[in-house]
Amino acid sequence: MTSLSPCLGLPVAAALAMMLFALPSQGAALSLDDALQLAERNAPSLVAQAAKLDAAKNAAIPAGELPDPKLALGVQNVPIEGEDRWSLDRDFMTMQMVGVMQEMPNRDKRRARTEVAEAAVDRAEAERRVVRLKVRQAAALAWISRHTVERKQALFEAFFRENRLLAATVRAQIAGGRAPAADAVTAKQEAADLAERQDELATQQATARAALRRWIGPAADEPLAGDLPTWPIAPAGYAHKLQVHPELTAFAPITREAEAKVREAEAEKQSDWSWEVDYQRRGREFGDMVSVQFTFDLPLFPGSRQNPKIAARHAELNQLEAEREALVREHAEQLEADLAEYQRLDRAVRRSQDSLLPLAQEKVDLTTASYRAGTGELAAVIAARREQIEARLKQVDLEGERALTSAKLYFTYGETHP
Repeated sequence: MTSLSPCLGLPVAAALAMMLFALPSQGAALSLDDALQLAERNAPSLVAQAAKLDAAKNAAIPAGELPDPKLALGVQNVPIEGEDRWSLDRDFMTMQMVGVMQEMPNRDKRRARTEVAEAAVDRAEAERRVVRLKVRQAAALAWISRHTVERKQALFEAFFRENRLLAATVRAQIAGGRAPAADAVTAKQEAADLAERQDELATQQATARAALRRWIGPAADEPLAGDLPTWPIAPAGYAHKLQVHPELTAFAPITREAEAKVREAEAEKQSDWSWEVDYQRRGREFGDMVSVQFTFDLPLFPGSRQNPKIAARHAELNQLEAEREALVREHAEQLEADLAEYQRLDRAVRRSQDSLLPLAQEKVDLTTASYRAGTGELAAVIAARREQIEARLKQVDLEGERALTSAKLYFTYGETHP
């Protein structure tokens, strides 16, 4: 076995250690920030947008260039009758021709095509920002949903422990003759109900994990780390940020692209032209010749050709303006609804913490004490315990729903969109 010298072994060991730290750890806990970073790296929709942007940039390079020149080859004035028929060098009019032709679109049309291509690049970049927003928001919502389900699952350990304490109390009451023997079944029924609820949560967890896996890949199977996010909600500032929502700002390059297409259609009314130079070779006894010709388009019927195209482009521009206004109103409505929902959930969370949970616990304590004293019924204890369980699960649900709503607001209006 070959051994490393001490002076060589230290750098190698250090390099190996750095590589190990650089590699993603297996089984590492998954925080929300980790999920967001993985979503940006792994989401296929973002990969597609990057390819679309690259395509638009490449398409913009030749947009304003002249068309490729054309090579013309041919034979002119070949006789088909008489003794010189099909001869290429005996008739003075027969010529073998080679030439070059170049089309010259008018300057306004070329400028408009360049503007269309440049606007398409900006449009692709704006669409990438929209998709990035949606990916980050969707990944955050999936992480929060899974976190909420797993918080509810964690409560069941306490629920089963409390159920075992209740069963012990019931057995003591039966042994002391203060409760009927049938009460022993009630605690077992509650345990079965808890197990059924736990199974339902297991299904919800699998669904939430699958939703998260859609955005971040296999890392969705790792355990979660961290608490629910608490983003600052600033209702007063969100109204001002409505106009810079990525979906709305994307209309700026789309509109520029449509306006450039209008100018391109208007440029169709101007003549394009082309030039051609030909060299014509004749028989040895005849002199060779050169021809030069220019060709011009004649837009003589704009009413049935160019004007309808211009009108169509203007209609598309009007369509974009109307669609943007409709989207502004839709986002304004959604913003008000989300803010109202967040405020409702925030009040509900505080009410649950300050009032509903303590009252539910007090009711359980009182009914249990009465049952132990032989003055209360087990049914009242079970009912109070069910109310307490529902209150504790609802508390987690409310906090999860508040976090989901705040995520929608934060990623839409609170986060800076690069």
